[in-house]
Amino acid sequence: MKHHHKLTVALCLIWAATILYGEMFAFWVPSLFTCSWPHHKSDGVESDGNFTKVAIVTDPQLMDKTSFRLSSKTLALELAQFYTDINMRRSFFRSVLPFKPDVVLFLGDYFDGGPFLSEEEWQESLSRLKHVFGLNSEGRVGDIPTFYIPGNHDIGYSRVASHKQGVIDRYEKVFGVRNRRFMIGNVEFISIDAQAIDGNSKKDLASEVWKFVQNVSTDAQSHPRVLLTHIPLYRPDQTPCGPHRGSSVIDQRFWRHSQDQEVIYQNYITPESSTKLLELIKPILVLSGHDHDQCTVIHKSKAGSVTEHTLGTVSWQQGNIHPSFMLLSVPKAFHRNSSDPDKMLHTQLCFLPSQLFIYMWYLSLFVMSLLALLLWPNHGISFLNNAADCISNVMKSSFLSSVTKEKNEDENCEYEMVWDAEGSMHLVKKALQTPVKRQSDKPLVEK
Repeated sequence: MKHHHKLTVALCLIWAATILYGEMFAFWVPSLFTCSWPHHKSDGVESDGNFTKVAIVTDPQLMDKTSFRLSSKTLALELAQFYTDINMRRSFFRSVLPFKPDVVLFLGDYFDGGPFLSEEEWQESLSRLKHVFGLNSEGRVGDIPTFYIPGNHDIGYSRVASHKQGVIDRYEKVFGVRNRRFMIGNVEFISIDAQAIDGNSKKDLASEVWKFVQNVSTDAQSHPRVLLTHIPLYRPDQTPCGPHRGSSVIDQRFWRHSQDQEVIYQNYITPESSTKLLELIKPILVLSGHDHDQCTVIHKSKAGSVTEHTLGTVSWQQGNIHPSFMLLSVPKAFHRNSSDPDKMLHTQLCFLPSQLFIYMWYLSLFVMSLLALLLWPNHGISFLNNAADCISNVMKSSFLSSVTKEKNEDENCEYEMVWDAEGSMHLVKKALQTPVKRQSDKPLVEK
């Protein structure tokens, strides 16, 4: 019994520590140990007051009926949505927000089947998105300014968007215009609708994007610029993505519809559009998503070399077992004599807990706990012995009860010797004759 108590206490402590780490402490690791604002690591720059701190997240892709081709209310889809949403909420509130960013930037793909959801289904997904990331009615994360750019899972590629104007309208009503420019610190951020930029140039969607880019290029560039595009710029096939890449590099894939020449699918912007964007906007940094995995490449153009950071998805259910986010330190002022303003922008890639490994550890611990209860020498064998003793006692009780029954039957009978015709003797059991009590046998009672 003593060993049983010790094993029980040990297992309870192990399980308590495991649950606390997997459901809580693991999400504090980035802010406490593995990640920090990149300007803290730069030489000669320490003060937060000189920088605007930006947290960047991409590709949550909230699961819906299009994710597994399941009906909206099936148990499998409901469970997948619940565990994915709660993981991203914990990641955002316990891993990202503890850094206390001044600005939050989303790089697209907030839904999974956005263009193909009915209005009711889209509003339901929007409510989930607001809950996961704590968005208020103005689309802000609390009081933190928040900016969005569109992704292909939000409005579709140009082939879909050109035939579903309502999809674009409802997106812009909630998240703002698709092509925009805004200031963070002393840097101008240029956001484009990358899904439309390679569409049919004679149609409205593509022409809107290029008209916006032309207007940006003609304005006097008084501030450094950062280009925001959901779809990464073109890179040659098998281009190395740096040490943070977890999966194999995806080669260029691009398909147009045979009739209207609108884009059906693409994983990179075409080489021509990529070069044109770099030359017209002249960014010092490019940030993108879409690929679901981390990638850092350097592009060459007439304007010079530009680094592009493709961020991995924030969701553990989107093909990347190591989800991530990025911290960007944007200077509030540039020195006029600075010849390399791009070096004043500091980035830090931060990895989130691997939820898949956490669940695998839960399962492994359950199996080990079960084996310990059954096979542990000081408890498991005694359990088996106790079970054997219990069975033995039951058998003994059954045997004794049968013997007692036979003995009781013998007390109420007598045996008589009987000889048969051949002279053999046999014992014949006869019931005892119970004497009949007479009235005179009753004791006299004094009247």
